[in-house]
Amino acid sequence: MRIEPRPATSTAFKLGLPILSAVIAILGAAIPLAFAGADILTAYGEMVKGVFGSLFAFSEMLTRATPLIFTGLAAALAFRARLWNIGAEGQLYLGAMAAVAIGAGAIEAPGYILLPLIIMLGCAAGAAGMVVPTMLKTRFGADEVVTTLLLNFIILIFLQYMLEGPLKDPYGLGWPQSAPILDEGVLPTLMARMRVHSGLIIALVAAAVAQVMLSHSVWGFKLRAVGENAPAARHAGIGVNRSLLSVAIVSGGLAGLAGVSEVAGLKGYLTADLSPGFGYTGIVVAMLAGLSPMGVVVAALFIASVFVGADSMSRSMGVSSYLADLIVSMSLLCVLVGGFFARFRITRTGSSASKTGEA
Repeated sequence: MRIEPRPATSTAFKLGLPILSAVIAILGAAIPLAFAGADILTAYGEMVKGVFGSLFAFSEMLTRATPLIFTGLAAALAFRARLWNIGAEGQLYLGAMAAVAIGAGAIEAPGYILLPLIIMLGCAAGAAGMVVPTMLKTRFGADEVVTTLLLNFIILIFLQYMLEGPLKDPYGLGWPQSAPILDEGVLPTLMARMRVHSGLIIALVAAAVAQVMLSHSVWGFKLRAVGENAPAARHAGIGVNRSLLSVAIVSGGLAGLAGVSEVAGLKGYLTADLSPGFGYTGIVVAMLAGLSPMGVVVAALFIASVFVGADSMSRSMGVSSYLADLIVSMSLLCVLVGGFFARFRITRTGSSASKTGEA
């Protein structure tokens, strides 16, 4: 047996790989469901009902998908340049801290001034969280996987300090939470009496812009060239370090926007449990999407549907909601395995040798 590169991979295979991975993961989840004693068809029916059974359920799925689109885009763009951003979770919290620092009363201004200011500062804070590891990589050769991952924990400790100190709500009865954002700084909702907010529109616009920039701009060409072969790109006159720094700013800014959308659009104030792991799940979203910005939207909707549907199934049938984590993990595993076979094929060395001998 021998592993050798494939000469080419069809577009149909690339597009079908994420879909096949999701189907295999959902079917594979039937095994633990059966061991739990649940009726498989009923369980899956409850999952579908929990997402599409009512307008409220569907809006909750969209609400859950909004930060995943932002963090998925952050990972997808950085990964395209082979800049491994594992710090979207920390960058999300930096954006959220910036949002409450400016939006909880530091500046009193009309909404058309305060809300854009919150968004811009949240992006800048998230970008700063990615620029530092990128500069360490370009100047000192530090591994960005390690630096971005460890920076998450530093940011979380800093967050706890801020929630117990400068950002603490004086009227919060001692709870470690920030003061609420002023009404002028809150993202408007899209549906009456629903939690889905205009952060979803911003996320969709960001995905569309990212797709256009990646496919039809000089910036996108340089980014892809650096990701494909950095030494060749440098030889062709492309500033590799400058390209990495630019994509780091965009990636961190998008992750910061996830924090802004959760604080200014959904919760209204900041707590240490704002994110249940959106930054890490965004990596799965990006991989399922094949690092395509518009694919990130579809992948985020799928994963949000799995989580929301599993929560509904858990309440109605008494089955653990950790089934959602299993499906997401299996989807990622299937994508990774499928991606390997998309690039390589396994051949029998014996048959190749015999053919050579005959010749």
